[in-house]
Amino acid sequence: MAMGWAQVSTQGLLAGRYRLFEVVHRETNRVSWSGEDAETGRPCLVTGVGLPEDRPGGAASRAAARVLRTGSAVASLCPGRVAPVVDAVVADGSLWTVTGREGGVRLGDLLDRHGAFGHVRAARVALELLAVLEAAHGQGITHGELSPGQVFVRDDGSVVVTGFGLAGTTLAPRLAAPAYASPEQARDERIGPAADLWTLGALLYTMVEGRPPFRDRGRPEATLRGVDRLPLRAPVRAGPLSRAVQGLLRKDYRERLTRPVVRAALTRVLAEGSEAEVGPVPRPRPGRAYAGALGAVHSWGRRGTVAGTALALVTVTAAALAAAQGTSGPDDGPATEAGRRPSAPASPPAEAGPTAPPASSPPAASSSLPASSPPASSGPAPSRPGGAVPAGFRRYDAPEGFSVALPGGWRRLDTSRAPGGAYRVVFGTSGDPRTLVVTYSSRAGADPVAVWRDDVEPGLAHRHGYRRIGAIRATTYQGREAADMEWVARADGARVRTFGRGYLLGGGRSFSLRWTTLAGDWADPGNERALAAFLATFRERRG
Repeated sequence: MAMGWAQVSTQGLLAGRYRLFEVVHRETNRVSWSGEDAETGRPCLVTGVGLPEDRPGGAASRAAARVLRTGSAVASLCPGRVAPVVDAVVADGSLWTVTGREGGVRLGDLLDRHGAFGHVRAARVALELLAVLEAAHGQGITHGELSPGQVFVRDDGSVVVTGFGLAGTTLAPRLAAPAYASPEQARDERIGPAADLWTLGALLYTMVEGRPPFRDRGRPEATLRGVDRLPLRAPVRAGPLSRAVQGLLRKDYRERLTRPVVRAALTRVLAEGSEAEVGPVPRPRPGRAYAGALGAVHSWGRRGTVAGTALALVTVTAAALAAAQGTSGPDDGPATEAGRRPSAPASPPAEAGPTAPPASSPPAASSSLPASSPPASSGPAPSRPGGAVPAGFRRYDAPEGFSVALPGGWRRLDTSRAPGGAYRVVFGTSGDPRTLVVTYSSRAGADPVAVWRDDVEPGLAHRHGYRRIGAIRATTYQGREAADMEWVARADGARVRTFGRGYLLGGGRSFSLRWTTLAGDWADPGNERALAAFLATFRERRG
């Protein structure tokens, strides 16, 4: 193979535009440089992948176009969690991908510096990665080249994924990180979402064990043979994540855990984990608080505003949980080019798309986990709404028709009602600036993202110091359409941050949750655990 990237000089400009500074990461047949766009002065990350010497120019150009197309598509689905591809060019016998610098430290570097993660942090990172993979899989896109070098973890615990669209570029099976390849990739078969889930399991294994499930044997071919043929080394430090890890790392792709089961298992670990398990990763910067539950509710009486609120806190799913406890994520699944390799089914028959069941319905999860592992923590009795109540919390059954676990000592601070049955309930305790706001509306619009954008945000924009963080994100919660929004503002002279999730119940009805705390206190482990508990245990009571 041509390895033109090895001879690139930092004195000239790649493709007449990009200035390369220094090598920041290497994998098999791949090298990444820190760089700069000479035309705009913006920093960038430039990654070169060696192309076969006999690859015709037309094929190389199509590969570059595919990288741009795929990278842009996934970045639009996951704003802020997928590094945007700004250019892809063929030069010096290599395909060069240029992405924006989104910040964060490579997952592999974090593991090298700090060792294995705690269970909570690992689950948090894995949830972030699962959300990205789920969005991509919903559009028929498989990553196929994920590895610890393709995942960046920011100071606030959120992740950024790179490398979409590169699978199959070199016509070689999983050359970037063979130790994280799925068995079907090791056999040089076409793969789909199930292979990405294998890599998620391999990354989760690495985060908790401090080493990959299959060691690098020096030569890609030897490593791939080991992945395909050798039994898995049983995890010894995975604890409550053991069954999820082993369920994802089943050799037969048809037997691997599905996304909803994985999500439920990871969320349960977050909700039940102790604060001491957060692990040695650098603490998030002050300000990672989900502010805004206070004061953002002042416009709730307008049509759909309450719905927008609901869209908010409940949204903490992967991003908020990851920010709350900092973990690592998955990395294996190819998006091979059509017709390039023999085809294996894209995903197990049971993989029913991105819709997630309630995070606390362990019956399905436990039935899909390996019987050889210790039993997973059981969920609540079927007749009881919500997930298992963590230690130090108590379940509160509101007469309005919802249920949620609250920290000890918390109570209703305020209740407001509006015509049509809409209401807002504020929870907290005396002397504590933190609040959880639950709102209900019977007049929500049909698009949860539009509710946040058109009904909620105009009112928030009048608040002093208001600033939205990132894009409004469509998601699912308890199997329903939902959207998340996050913002900062000032309340009573203090800077607060709010995370909100709202979800639609049908017929115009909606719930929303907003968690607000002082911005500088968001990184406190107690706040992180509280947020995870709210999301895992909130339920609409029926009957």
